[in-house]
Amino acid sequence: MNIKATKLLLFKLLCYIASMNRSFEVILAGKNQLSQAAGLFDAYRQFYKEPSDIASASDFLSERMMKKESMVYLAIEREHNKSVGFMQLYPSFSSVSLKSLWILNDLYVVPEFRKQGVGQLLIDAAKTLVKKQGGKGLSLATAHDNFAGRRLYEAAGFALDDQFLHYFWKAP
Repeated sequence: MNIKATKLLLFKLLCYIASMNRSFEVILAGKNQLSQAAGLFDAYRQFYKEPSDIASASDFLSERMMKKESMVYLAIEREHNKSVGFMQLYPSFSSVSLKSLWILNDLYVVPEFRKQGVGQLLIDAAKTLVKKQGGKGLSLATAHDNFAGRRLYEAAGFALDDQFLHYFWKAP
């Protein structure tokens, strides 16, 4: 086993051991969980250097949910019934493979709950959705310097795309 594979295996093992100390569940958020989701979404946006704006975060998520444009999941710590993780998925399609796919656009775990398996549980929920729908897979992007996120994604089986270059056009 090479060093990279060993590190990934160790990371997965540590996440599993840490998650045994707490009991978490992942739920699909609805309008009853909007305020919890908005708080975590706002924290996620702050992680990416956006100013805090709970009202706009709430409005944005509410509109996505109402229009069924995204699926929002929350990770809940059962002991205190506290939302500790957030994930937002957007549907998309692959014309070449003739299958649906999901964009894992947003994933955030409250700092004190990181390295406890919460991020992995959220990703597992996304994988379950894709499998149930017979989809092609999950796509995501992250900041180059998000090393913790990159370790999590690689440990969860994500790989850098070596087939396609992805471009972005920014509106003026």
